Amino acid sequence: MQSRRTFMCGCLGAFAACSLFPRVANAKLIDLLPPSDPVDGKTFRVICAHDVRDNLLATFNTSTMVDPYAIDTGTLTSIFSWLQANNYHTITVKQIEEARHGGRPLPPRAVLLTFDDGFRSHYTKVLPLLQRFKYPAVMGIVTKWIDTPDNEPIQISDKVQVPRDAFMSWDEVQKVGSSDLVELACHTHDLHHGAIANPQGNELPATTSHLYLEDQKRYETDEEFDARVRNDLQTCMRKVHDRTGVTIRSMVWPYGAENHPVRKVATSLGMDIQFSLDAGPNTPDVPLDRLRRILMMYDTDVGDFERSIREPATNRGDVDVVERVVQVDLDQVYDPNPAQQEKNLGVLVERIYEMKPKSVYLQAFADPKGTGVAESVYFPNRHLPMRADLFSRAAWQLNTRSNVQVYAWMPVLAFRPPPEKLHGLETVSAYGGAPPRENQTRGFRLSPFDPNARLMIEQIYEDMSKYASFSGILFSDDAVLDDYEDASRHALQAYAQWGLPRDIGQIRAKPDLMERWTRQKTRYLLDLTRQLEQIVLANQNAGDVLTARNIFAQPVLNPESEAWYAQNYDDFLNTYNFVALMAMPYMEQASNPDRWLDQLVDIVSKKQRGFSKTVFELQSYDWHARKEIPAGTLLAQMRQLRRRGAVNFGYYPDNFLHDQPDLEAMRDVMSLKSRLDRTSINALMQPQQHKGTTAQ
Repeated sequence: MQSRRTFMCGCLGAFAACSLFPRVANAKLIDLLPPSDPVDGKTFRVICAHDVRDNLLATFNTSTMVDPYAIDTGTLTSIFSWLQANNYHTITVKQIEEARHGGRPLPPRAVLLTFDDGFRSHYTKVLPLLQRFKYPAVMGIVTKWIDTPDNEPIQISDKVQVPRDAFMSWDEVQKVGSSDLVELACHTHDLHHGAIANPQGNELPATTSHLYLEDQKRYETDEEFDARVRNDLQTCMRKVHDRTGVTIRSMVWPYGAENHPVRKVATSLGMDIQFSLDAGPNTPDVPLDRLRRILMMYDTDVGDFERSIREPATNRGDVDVVERVVQVDLDQVYDPNPAQQEKNLGVLVERIYEMKPKSVYLQAFADPKGTGVAESVYFPNRHLPMRADLFSRAAWQLNTRSNVQVYAWMPVLAFRPPPEKLHGLETVSAYGGAPPRENQTRGFRLSPFDPNARLMIEQIYEDMSKYASFSGILFSDDAVLDDYEDASRHALQAYAQWGLPRDIGQIRAKPDLMERWTRQKTRYLLDLTRQLEQIVLANQNAGDVLTARNIFAQPVLNPESEAWYAQNYDDFLNTYNFVALMAMPYMEQASNPDRWLDQLVDIVSKKQRGFSKTVFELQSYDWHARKEIPAGTLLAQMRQLRRRGAVNFGYYPDNFLHDQPDLEAMRDVMSLKSRLDRTSINALMQPQQHKGTTAQ
């Protein structure tokens, strides 16, 4: 699975060697292909192409300036011929709207063609091909690029310029727009670039990021963000209408970067049809404002195309992948001296780059006391002090420089706001007859049943997702309620709504009530994390956020212990993309760590998709003995897991400042060496660092 959606689609990048672009072997056997899409009158595919060039691969051999998103003219012609020979039917936006609103159904094997960025080749090469095959298409226009005077280069990004004649003139836009075969779409006026999105100068997609205003030392407000996007889209629509007479009704998001706020803006301007860059078919359940597209690249041939046009939708987490995870304390990066902090981050980024795991679980909250309670965080927000504006920078550097997926590691309940904000909020409290800390789960937590506490938690997650870009969320191990919790006022009201007594003593006195209470609490915490996931998804680029949740070993080894934690392994497997199983024998004080791990593996192996969705998190530090666990011990445990069939594993903590566990020892077992694929290209195509050289 890609770590994130392609960022620099259609833009030229500087690459020294074309060998960075791997070519997929062409399996031509038809029986290896998945079946075609259902014939339901509403399902269709969308194809996305950019520049079209003659003898494309030859240009790669003569220049270091290459565009992996261009496609060869001959290849495009062959694809058009293949569509024709295999009874595919090209369709228009109008036909899609009619079919979705109960009108005439779409033909079988329906395909919509789209071309992004307004390249001159769309006029000189694509339009003649459309006329030859009588195929309709959508062309997304970046109006600022078309506005550029003839004698000036077009600034694609902070570092890359291209000649003006690479793109159409307004006269050529008018000519393609007047064709009965072409519908013009908005590809923004001036948002097809990265923009400064944190104090350290990292560039993130301009369409979805709250920009950092360097001169004012602050971020855009929500109102300013909305106005900036709205004004840009209106400008694009107005310019196209003034120059061509065309009223735009479709939005093509640059890099596929979009979220709920910007989709809402585009819809309010009359652009109900909106295109992303997620792959797969557009079945009736795919909203019109999040249409999927198949991205054509420089090495696409007809065999690749045939496979991609039959490829099923890949829901997040549905594709079996191999996970290697390093969990990192951002507290170790933090330093009150900005120069030292940047140096620390550079050490981390270099280490992860050298180790090459798949993912990093990166702490987004501050916990210098090691209590697991967030009293401050590493991003701007409405409720907690910000220790440093560090999470956005660290997550972006790790993703783009170390080429890993970054999960925001966050508490679910363990937030302690300042006294003035904590006043009036309920915290998780135990029933009066509870033995003190019997099950070691009674750390400080806000009550999930208090609507004001829950609102605060939701807003903290919302703020994190506005001011940082990341691939996933790790819900921490604080999301627990033991067999005496929660006895707060709002919790008791919730129990009454579940048909239970308002008294925990009465619930505990009857096994059937106890079982119902336990299951309801587990589901309630699951529902809370689902809600937090949706809040994050609304503000991140759609489809980019994976979920993982920590589970203690006891609910796996002994399902009856669900009562002590409100955690259920089967529920976790069915709810999250990954279950981060705390496979930490020294924390559990297991007398025989190897046998204890074998017991865990035995149980996981019996679960449907247990191995594919469970990440065994080992420990690299013994908190009881207060000593580091040797890298050799970790390696032996990882090899033991692999021998038993486990595929996903990692460790916590990573003491990167002191090379513990030893990098050289861990590299072979943690590295996924085959990851130089299109995800690697995506990372290389990210906007360049705006300022500063550390952690490159």
